[in-house]
Amino acid sequence: MSLQWFFVTGTDTDAGKTLVTSGLLALANGSGLRTAAVKPVAAGSMNSAAGFRNQDALLLQNHCSYRLSYDQVNPVALALPVAPHIAAAREQVELSAVKLIEHCREFDHLLIDVCFIEGAGGWRVPLNRNQMLSDVAIGLRCKVILVVGMRLGCLNHAVLTAEAIRRDGLCIAGWVANFLETEMPMVEENIATLRDLFDEPCLGIVPRLMKPTGQSVAPYLILPEQINSS
Repeated sequence: MSLQWFFVTGTDTDAGKTLVTSGLLALANGSGLRTAAVKPVAAGSMNSAAGFRNQDALLLQNHCSYRLSYDQVNPVALALPVAPHIAAAREQVELSAVKLIEHCREFDHLLIDVCFIEGAGGWRVPLNRNQMLSDVAIGLRCKVILVVGMRLGCLNHAVLTAEAIRRDGLCIAGWVANFLETEMPMVEENIATLRDLFDEPCLGIVPRLMKPTGQSVAPYLILPEQINSS
């Protein structure tokens, strides 16, 4: 099976992309697949003896079945927890969709079945004045998994994000509803509305968990059918 690329994006920042990606990795690992993950750009990193390290990227690294170095998982780690292009400008780092695509293409030569790329924030996150992080997904022809952060306003965000993904010519492999609040009003009605709005399959409904991990989230998810049919 040739390497398959999936780009995990969210309806907004803190929608639960890292948690869902970790769960998908755990689920794929349990199916015997050789997995990898990339967090191309991570803003909000701590300095360490080994350099800047981002907690989300470290979590993804730990869930990959294929042993990857930190720099392979997260080629650009920025200190400031702000929009990547602003953090990069402050830290005098050049962000380039072309370079990030080239970095990911190195994975084509590894013994990996599936690689999940986790975005930053939502779909239209700028890298510079002319490029968006979505350009990386477009360049790699990724199938996209949309994480819907379940809170007031999520329906509008979900529809607009899906429209942008489709307009960019990419396939939405499925969507995941991730609950961010313990008591969201009209839960069933919101889920039903999402099912009506999307022709693409629901890959999972993740409740708000006390101490969520990739392993604890995996039972609430299913893998995209594109993986199972390969």
